[in-house]
Amino acid sequence: MRAHSIATVRKGVTPLFEGGDWTFDRLARAYDAIEVVAQEELRLDTYPNRIEVISSEQMLDAYASFGMPIMYRHWSFGKRFAREEHYYRKGLMNLAYEIVINANPCISYLMEENTMAMQTLVMAHAGFGHNHFFRNNYAFRQWTDAAGILDFMEYAKNFVARCEERYGAAAVERVLDAAHALGDHGVFRFRRPPEPTPTERRRRERLRVEDEERSYNDVWRTVAPVREHKEEKALAAQEREAKRKRELKLPEENLLYFIERYSPVLEEWQREILRIAREINQYFYPQKQTKVMNEGCACFVHHYVANALYDRGLLTEGAMLEILHQHSSVIAQPAYDSSGYFGINPYALGFAMMQDIRRICTEPTAEDREWFPSFAGNGDWCAVLKDAWANFRDESFIRQFLSPHLMRQWRLFVILDESDASDLLVSDIHDERGYARIRDALASSYDLAGIEPDVLVVDADLAGDRQLRLRHNMRDGIPLHEAERQKVVNHARSLWGFDVSLIGVDATGAEWFEVRSE
Repeated sequence: MRAHSIATVRKGVTPLFEGGDWTFDRLARAYDAIEVVAQEELRLDTYPNRIEVISSEQMLDAYASFGMPIMYRHWSFGKRFAREEHYYRKGLMNLAYEIVINANPCISYLMEENTMAMQTLVMAHAGFGHNHFFRNNYAFRQWTDAAGILDFMEYAKNFVARCEERYGAAAVERVLDAAHALGDHGVFRFRRPPEPTPTERRRRERLRVEDEERSYNDVWRTVAPVREHKEEKALAAQEREAKRKRELKLPEENLLYFIERYSPVLEEWQREILRIAREINQYFYPQKQTKVMNEGCACFVHHYVANALYDRGLLTEGAMLEILHQHSSVIAQPAYDSSGYFGINPYALGFAMMQDIRRICTEPTAEDREWFPSFAGNGDWCAVLKDAWANFRDESFIRQFLSPHLMRQWRLFVILDESDASDLLVSDIHDERGYARIRDALASSYDLAGIEPDVLVVDADLAGDRQLRLRHNMRDGIPLHEAERQKVVNHARSLWGFDVSLIGVDATGAEWFEVRSE
């Protein structure tokens, strides 16, 4: 963090504000100054901004509904609101200084209780840091529609309300309960080819019929049938089974999508509610993959902007000290053996790595040049950061950019916890032998493919018993929690309408458990 003194403030320059009270005129002046730094120096590419100031109760309400300004009704949102309001009023929790929504225009909610210095910080943090990341990161470009999300949420709210009026709140609630419970298994983790349009389906069907007519020969109708041998019958049965699974695109990772499309019992309005639920899950999926990068980008931007404004004489020392105090609190990383340790702070790790990238570009060591030959010493740290913000997620960003310098600074080490061992083993520390393994272990801990359960739909014989068969591919011999796996199959049963089974298999194919719906 750079040191500043009174001498750095330019003479004759009037600060943007003095004192803690904010007004809309002050917010506008601060926003304009932030925009100049963000665009001219950091060269950020953002959506248009919409800044709204809201009360603490409105902030709590936004908390309860995933931060969205429009959301359908569900009892879980009210429960979350009541719990967090109770904790907030008792002083047991603080509220975020802002909430930012990945939309076009990008919406940032600022707390009305914030001081003017804090409003300046959060406009830079959310309106330009998060905003740039939302617009440019590949995961958000691939999986989200920033321009259409608010219209979609309004449609979802109105559709659910109409269903409640027509079919009853209890019936709608049952579908939403199951959809929310299975939400983690309602996303596509890999890009799927687009579904054919109705016109394309009709064209394919017409071509198929024409092909059958061209290849049809009536003489074959009079030929006596040939009896198949047992082996040929078995092969034919296997081929029919394989064809059936190909038509169902099995195995399928998106459980909600499969149920929505193939459930024998769901009505059309219920299928649409499932589609709404999984579209919302998909919208938030990139945020789960980029917490370190997204918050690191926002912290780096607000820190750079605040320092630039101070250097130009646009922030007073009092305002700068308040910003730096809040910034230090946000990026604080408690020691692993302290009572306040709850894991690695994503704000702290992301900001530290981005500051380190800047150092490597401008003041590299021989070690940096060995580890990062493509950009060490190139001087253009802004281009390196923008490339990282656009093309990486947490797991790949850490695997590519975490430096030995930062590993030593953070004193990182790896603990090996084997289920059949009585003690924990510190397998690697921050030294020459441990750098690569520490980086690999830390990166893997942010890989959703290794964190979230891998549950697939492997079969559903729609012409037979209609049982939905799921499989959990276990990692490192860790099965699903017994109570949770029973809940999964029961929720799936409520939507599928017939029996649901779930088996757990390890890497060798050995079956560890089987659960059936109740």
